[in-house]
Amino acid sequence: MDPLSSTLRAGAAQIWKRELAHPFVRGLGDGTLPVDRFGFYLEQDYLFLVEYCRVFALASAKARELAVMGLFSGLLNDTLETEMQLHRDYCKRLGIADSALSGARAAPVTHGYTRHLLSTAYSGSIVEIVAAVLPCQLGYVEIASALEREGGGGHNSFYREWIKTYTSPEFVEGANRLVALLDRLAQGMPPPQTAGLSDLFLTSSRYEYLFWEMSWTKATWPV
Repeated sequence: MDPLSSTLRAGAAQIWKRELAHPFVRGLGDGTLPVDRFGFYLEQDYLFLVEYCRVFALASAKARELAVMGLFSGLLNDTLETEMQLHRDYCKRLGIADSALSGARAAPVTHGYTRHLLSTAYSGSIVEIVAAVLPCQLGYVEIASALEREGGGGHNSFYREWIKTYTSPEFVEGANRLVALLDRLAQGMPPPQTAGLSDLFLTSSRYEYLFWEMSWTKATWPV
């Protein structure tokens, strides 16, 4: 029997394929993405990461094994101290002040996605949290790795750096450790429970696609 991570990934294959084909992602890969759209993405992703840190903190608090606690606390530290700082550095180079970044308002997709993850983190088990966050962690590795093979951001230094960040050994290792944890915790799990994990994985995968679409259209609250 295939490990659960492979089954979940196969079930979301069409969504992930559409992510890779999205014009925002293609623009990252060949360096043609308009900078205003990248700036909008950075602002919204920064707000996303603030809430993502809370998800990792809740997962670490819920963990019963020290190794699992260490995994989530490590992901929390990497997100809080490294990934968010990279976003601040990007924004500074684009002329976006820290005050504007911290004062930005979450767009509908950002709000919905983070509420989905936080709800899972507050009410769910460790394996449910992993299923919900994996499309972000593993999805960025897959996308950045594909873009690196295809051209690596072209001549745009911003996009080359973005790709380098999400293909770094540290980020890849974090995603792989989550995959291994999911597969270990799901061993022997009855079908009704794995179906619930599939729902979480699919919902997060859909939100990942919607996040690229939101960033491409710069969609905010209509009213």
